[in-house]
Formats: sequence, structure tokens, C-alpha cells
Amino acid sequence: MKKMLEVKSLYKQFSGITAVDMVSFEAEKGEIIALLGPNGAGKSTLMNIIAGFMPPTGGKVFIGGFDVKKESIKAKQITGFLAEGAPLYGDMSVKAFLSYIADLKGLTSIEKKQRLEKVKEMAQIADVWKMKIENLSKGYQRRVGFAQSLLSDPMLMLLDEPTDGLDPNQKEHIRKLIAQLGKTKTLLISTHLLDDAEEMCNRIMIMNNGKIIADGTKEQLLEISKTTTLAEAFRKLTGGKHV
Repeated sequence: MKKMLEVKSLYKQFSGITAVDMVSFEAEKGEIIALLGPNGAGKSTLMNIIAGFMPPTGGKVFIGGFDVKKESIKAKQITGFLAEGAPLYGDMSVKAFLSYIADLKGLTSIEKKQRLEKVKEMAQIADVWKMKIENLSKGYQRRVGFAQSLLSDPMLMLLDEPTDGLDPNQKEHIRKLIAQLGKTKTLLISTHLLDDAEEMCNRIMIMNNGKIIADGTKEQLLEISKTTTLAEAFRKLTGGKHV
């Protein structure tokens, strides 16, 4: 059986600076993985490479067995990506934007109608459906970004700070939605919130200086670090850094 996500010896350099340093890991269906790391650890760069939005300097990424570089269209068809900052077209309405994204993803007219209704319900954005995106709060814009990542019903979801800008009720809704999605999909979630990692994820990877320095359940990370909280484990494993 193919792994849903395979990252092999991945590295990325910018002007001689190594942002991602020989990263390798695998992920299977049903795994909800938190990617934790201090600012500048390489988390967003890694997510962008996996999503196919940025080429690596070296190494390979396979999604559902498809090489992201050589079979990018097939890989992207089964991937949903919520990028950092949720870049959106502010002058479009929520409905028009999501309809446009559905067309880009190649959904048929029937699929498009069904998925638009589904993601509108899942992201709870019905009350802003006809509003311009530029007039939405940061929390609603984040939810629109989340909705677009769900449009193609992807098997792999890459979520960069999915609860950023959300109020407590919105955050709780997204956490429950992620738990539901994790029953049938693979999710890789970059976050700086330790409570998000603890509550949403069944596996935690800690990234520092471009490397994955720890990978396991919360209990395994506490055991290897000889600490009692995830915050303490993070600081010990990263040499005193904060998320």
C-alpha cells in the first residue's frame, strides 16, 4: 500500500542559506500531524515545497505515489493547501472566488455545485457567501481559505496556521472539523500553538534550523525529553527556543 505522503532527503537553499535540511518522513491515511518550530525553522518553506508551489534544491516528494515534480497535476488533484496568510482575491465575493477555484481544480458542473454547498457548510461561511472578501474579518478570510482547501475533497491536506485569526468559537469549530477530516484523510498542520498540536493531532514533528529533530506522539516526545509538558519538551529539544 502506498504512503499518502513520502518526503525523501528534501532540502532547500536560498542564496547559500539552508532553509530545509535533508528532511525525510512518511505519513499515512488517518494521521493528523502537527509541524511545530520556532520562527525561521523552515516550516512554511517545507509546506510550500510539499504542495508543489516551490521547487526544492534537492530531494523528492510523493503524494499518493505521485512525484510532485514529475506528476504535479496528479499530485495536486489529491492535495488541499491552506497557505500562510490565506492569499485570496479581495475584490471577489466568497461565492465567486470559490467557484473560480473549483473551475481551476477541474470539477464538473455537478461536482462543483455539490462541493460548493459542502464547503460552505463545513467552513460555516453561508452568512458571508455573497460578500466581497476584502470586507471580511481576518477570521472569516481564514475560513474562506480553509474552504478552498477542501473543494476537491483531497486525500492530503496541508494547513499552515489553520486557526490563525479565529475567535474561540471559530477555533473550536475548526478543531472539530479537522478531527472529523482526519478519519479519512492525511493532514499536515503547521502551527505555533501548542494547544492546537495537543488537541488536534495524533503525531507531532518538531522542526529546528531546517531539520526534523523529533517525531512522535506527545507521550513519546515527553519521554525522550524527560519533561512533563509539551512546552517544556519543545524548549529542551530546541535548545531553549519558544514556538
